[in-house]
Amino acid sequence: MVRGINKANICDDNEDKARFLERLGQNVIEGKCSVYAWVLMDNHVHILFKSGKHGISAVMRKQLTWYAQYYNRRHKRRGHVFENRYKSILCDEDNYLLALVRYIHLNPLRANIVKSIEELDRYSFCGHRTIIGKAKNPWTDTDYVLLQFGSTRRKGLAEYRKFMREGVGLGHQPELTGGGLLRSLGGWSQVIAKRRSGKKEEGDDRILGSGDFVHAILKETEERELRQLKIKRSGKTIQKVIDEECKKARISPLEVMNGVRRRAVSHLRAAIASRGRNELGLSSAEMARHLGVAASSISRLIEKREVK
Repeated sequence: MVRGINKANICDDNEDKARFLERLGQNVIEGKCSVYAWVLMDNHVHILFKSGKHGISAVMRKQLTWYAQYYNRRHKRRGHVFENRYKSILCDEDNYLLALVRYIHLNPLRANIVKSIEELDRYSFCGHRTIIGKAKNPWTDTDYVLLQFGSTRRKGLAEYRKFMREGVGLGHQPELTGGGLLRSLGGWSQVIAKRRSGKKEEGDDRILGSGDFVHAILKETEERELRQLKIKRSGKTIQKVIDEECKKARISPLEVMNGVRRRAVSHLRAAIASRGRNELGLSSAEMARHLGVAASSISRLIEKREVK
């Protein structure tokens, strides 16, 4: 989810929306992500991703950086277009995929941009039209969505349409816009019942799923952080990583840190950045200070290296 700064528009007309979606498609395909649902409103966008090998951060960074430059150039303005960083929530696919597809695709109806499902069928800036076959967007995984509703495309489409119609009267569903304990348990009554019984359930605002799902994700994150902490406690630092990699490549650390752009030096920076993130858990900004490049370049370096 990403919004315009101070609730301002991120798209002023259909041309802006078309350009946004064209570029999104390119970035999704390059990032090898799957998109199941999306809607582009005047002042915000919702996208339901299944991330590729490198996550969604590289896709969103490319998308929002490019679009902000395009928007400012076209409309002769300066400054930020988006409100801070995009907001991402990790979702339990088994329990929330279909509910999220419907919630996202009904956005134009809830906002009174369209008045009926029939109008939504013709609305160009929502993934619903792609799902029902009225538009072609190869970066939207239509088949995967329809297979959740039936073993054949025809049956799946009929059940999808029925499912969408059943959701028209549901209105805004805050339980689908964030994580936390309340979402994990399915309501306050369940939270209170758990507390009375003395049972503990995990919740996290960044995760939309059951307590077991939240626990599994947090455990995985904790194990990764513990591995990184163990490496740090062994005395490993980014400077030591730089020295090790430079020694192997027979390149002076000064070339790395002084911004030299030779191809061999760029490849070396990518190796160092990858280790810095995976072994030490360092931020792009922290690594950039040691590698003689802008923070925005770090993700690109890592992505190019790991694609290979």
